[in-house]
Amino acid sequence: MSFLKLTTSQALIKFLNQQYIEVEGKEQKLFKGIFTIFGHGNVLGLGQALEEDSGDLEVYQGRSEQGMAHAATAFAKQNHHKQLIACTSSVGPGSANMITAAATATANNIPLLLLPGDTFATRQPDPVLQQIEQTYDASITTNDAFRPVSKYWDRITRPEQLMSAMINAMRVLTNQADTGAVTIALPQDVQGEAYDYPESFFKKRVYRSNRQKPTDQALAEAVELFNNKTKPLIVCGGGVRYSEAAGALREFAEKFNIPFAETQAGKSAIESTHPLNLGGLGVTGNAAANKIAKEADLVLGIGTRFTDFTTASKHLFQSADVDFLTINLSEFHAGKLDATPLVADAKAGLEVLTQKLAEIDYKSSYETEIEAAKNEWQEELSRLYETDYETEGYQPEVSGHLDEVLPEYEKTLGSSLTQTAVIGKINEVVDEDAIVIGASGSLPGDLQRMWVSRQPNTYHMEYGYSCMGYEISGALGVKMAAPEQEVYSFVGDGSYMMLHSELVTSLQENKKINVLLFDNAGFGCINNLQMGNGMGSFGTEFRKRDNETNQLTGSIMRIDFAQSAAGYGVKTYTVKTMEELHEALEDAKKQTVSTLIDIKVLPKTMTDGYGAWWHVGVAEVSQNESVQASFQEKEKQLQKARKY
Repeated sequence: MSFLKLTTSQALIKFLNQQYIEVEGKEQKLFKGIFTIFGHGNVLGLGQALEEDSGDLEVYQGRSEQGMAHAATAFAKQNHHKQLIACTSSVGPGSANMITAAATATANNIPLLLLPGDTFATRQPDPVLQQIEQTYDASITTNDAFRPVSKYWDRITRPEQLMSAMINAMRVLTNQADTGAVTIALPQDVQGEAYDYPESFFKKRVYRSNRQKPTDQALAEAVELFNNKTKPLIVCGGGVRYSEAAGALREFAEKFNIPFAETQAGKSAIESTHPLNLGGLGVTGNAAANKIAKEADLVLGIGTRFTDFTTASKHLFQSADVDFLTINLSEFHAGKLDATPLVADAKAGLEVLTQKLAEIDYKSSYETEIEAAKNEWQEELSRLYETDYETEGYQPEVSGHLDEVLPEYEKTLGSSLTQTAVIGKINEVVDEDAIVIGASGSLPGDLQRMWVSRQPNTYHMEYGYSCMGYEISGALGVKMAAPEQEVYSFVGDGSYMMLHSELVTSLQENKKINVLLFDNAGFGCINNLQMGNGMGSFGTEFRKRDNETNQLTGSIMRIDFAQSAAGYGVKTYTVKTMEELHEALEDAKKQTVSTLIDIKVLPKTMTDGYGAWWHVGVAEVSQNESVQASFQEKEKQLQKARKY
């Protein structure tokens, strides 16, 4: 056996360069590159290794540890887990900044490799700069906080530990059923320590996607279920996209005349215009999907985690005879809602189920219901596209909350644009192959309901964690994954202020992204939630402090977001009319640098409702009668939810 004397960091970089993935006979390197923000905890270890020999890894310079890790997550998501970007930070606040991104990746089951620096394994310099000391446990560092948000966690306290740690890391990163964030903490002294590594550790490793099929017994149970059901509904989850099972789903739905509805992660697996595509489902779903869902007697969830937004807190499926069937690689997710599970790859599972149902000549009993539901929704969608504050008798979509102060918002923002009309215009103007991305606030609901995806894989929503700050960082990751397509980030003013620094990285890397900033001067989504459950408007509008009341009830804040981005070198536009919006969108297409369109919209003009309930915590005791009423309504609706 031959050996190579390398530092831990040099061995790690060499190992990453030798990881490959093969999908449908096509082989490529698993790691495209590594995002870095160097500090004293990693610059002389991993930094030195990358400077000396990074191999084929491209080295990117992040601006925010959280932001660069979000970008890496979005890159993996857009690539359907087929290629990854690692991230390294220094110890302390640098690594702590990545914890939110780790949680985001794990919540969405997206592979993400994090390589944070750590304190000295020898403990001789303790306490070093940025070290947290706990009197009850000297082994704890900031990086222990990654444990609850990682699918695999390890700390390399000796150079030879790297070998078993990285084999385990790759096991999790390439496991479609149970992947997420993988954290390998690297003490800064160990990063530079050398070891005689066996050359076999650096052999080429190829990870293959073995399309697991369901067992015969599970298939028989599934066929028996279908044989007794007449109105099934498919829930298309993110697993359909990661498995690249859209073709199999299309064939299955068409062959048996079964409609399908989309989760946020599943949207755009198949174009929105398909006759059997009902669109978004659940709390942020549309009227068509939710109407059919309430009457379905069998729900086939494919690659979905059945989150509360998808199931309307287990309240959506109201048929007394409804049963659940799942196709999912994860046994954990396959068993949700007490479903009959087909533990299988989405594509392979659909293909064999198609064969079995064809043998019994299965057909649903739907006649005109699907077309009627879609036509009704199309009429509503057209109305939403045309909402106009200047129309006589105008009522905001979320009415009865801030109606009396909308004129104040109009004056302060200098705009009377409605959010739904703006989204309609954007959907009309952008290229059909453009990718839209979002994560938080009211925009994900509007987009899941309203956005018409005309080509596959053009809708990218992070809604497992709904992480404010993902939108712009994620857009960079999407652009890195799909450099030939225009990428549009839908972001609210609140989320923009939380994290937008990777705009600078997009300029540095010549990766043009387009930021569509919806400024309604507040956390509008949460304002809807509080006021819709009996509270007043409290701490969610962006108002100055009133000196007389000492509350945040003063004048509305006016912020020039275009000016802030222009300072980075971004091409910016300020939009207050539909004409200006159209011109800005067309001009942005011509730019070669990242753009930002600062769109001033009125609050309460986002979509609302469409027949789904959401279970949220409401105060059981309150002096406010409207809060009391909201609690009673919550208790009433909870009785209708599926007990599981």
